[in-house]
Amino acid sequence: EVQLVESGGGLVQPGGSLRLSCVASGFTFGNSDMSWVRQAPGEEPEWVADISKDYTTSYSGSLGGRFTISRDNGKNTLYLQMNSLKPDDTAKYYCAKGGHSIVVRSIFEGSRDAWGQGTLVTVSS
Repeated sequence: EVQLVESGGGLVQPGGSLRLSCVASGFTFGNSDMSWVRQAPGEEPEWVADISKDYTTSYSGSLGGRFTISRDNGKNTLYLQMNSLKPDDTAKYYCAKGGHSIVVRSIFEGSRDAWGQGTLVTVSS
């Protein structure tokens, strides 16, 4: 059973930084592409970034280079470093098993079996 537990969210002022973590279990993390997804209040989920099992990364074009996804396979942990945060970044952030195409399909199908429970990020002064 896929288990993903996010942490690191909280309240931060505009321009600040946060690092989110996601500890994975129940599958071979090192052999899996992984993603971060976010969902703002009243909005549909939005894919943010992914990292392949070979450490290749890709990002949503809306981020402007402010976020960095990384992984530590020895710790079964996925990270998202978020810098220069803006109020529009306020959302619940989820880690998900799978890369961009798999996550987009899961959003379309309304299936979150391979997502964590999320961690809330609030950017406000």
